Amino acid sequence: MKPKVRLYVEHPLGAGQPVPLSREQAHYLFGVMRLSPGDAVALFNGQDGEWRAEVAEAGKRGGVLTCATQTAPQSGPPDLWLCFAPIKKARTDFIVEKAVEMGARRIVPMQTDFTNSERIRQDRLQAHAVEAAEQCGAVFVPEVAGLQRLDRLLDGWDEGRQILFCDEAQAGAAMALPDEPTTQPWAIFIGPEGGFSDAERARLRALPFARTIALGPRILRADTAAVAALTLWQDRLGDWR
Repeated sequence: MKPKVRLYVEHPLGAGQPVPLSREQAHYLFGVMRLSPGDAVALFNGQDGEWRAEVAEAGKRGGVLTCATQTAPQSGPPDLWLCFAPIKKARTDFIVEKAVEMGARRIVPMQTDFTNSERIRQDRLQAHAVEAAEQCGAVFVPEVAGLQRLDRLLDGWDEGRQILFCDEAQAGAAMALPDEPTTQPWAIFIGPEGGFSDAERARLRALPFARTIALGPRILRADTAAVAALTLWQDRLGDWR
């Protein structure tokens, strides 16, 4: 029977490997989910695939799981970053969650001219990414980077990484994106609720490694645009085929 609980741990996984639990993890497994010794848990750490483990020791302040068999090999998503301007808290959480589910390898919040949020809780967003990976069956957890200014992000950009610049000013324009899987690294750029400024738009359009696209005939909300762009990229260039 498939374990009903899936847990991310920062500990090596392997046959017979004991995995100690933190107080928070123990509370979740034994206080919330009511697991007991002998019950199964699915574990992953982003490096060793997924493992079926059993509860060896259960306590209020800690416990130990023991790995039994590997149930999925380690794998990662395509080399795709999602770079987006943070918006309201719940919608930013939504973007991070969907980026994990849809296969982004790295999540980069960026400060643009019209970004409303001047700071983020990187640790909270990273924890949200872990929760999303636990729930969607992923064995990889993308890094959530710290908030970076767009101009500085582009100043240090690796020109080998293509940019998919989603420009709301191009709404209704014809789509121009390759239609075959790629091994080349990419990044999707999504602007804030007010869109990119004219100066930002001009700089991005001038980059030789950036491809400007529209996301259909209507202007999308920022969180909707992130999902639409990830869907389009994965369908055309990613691992959905």
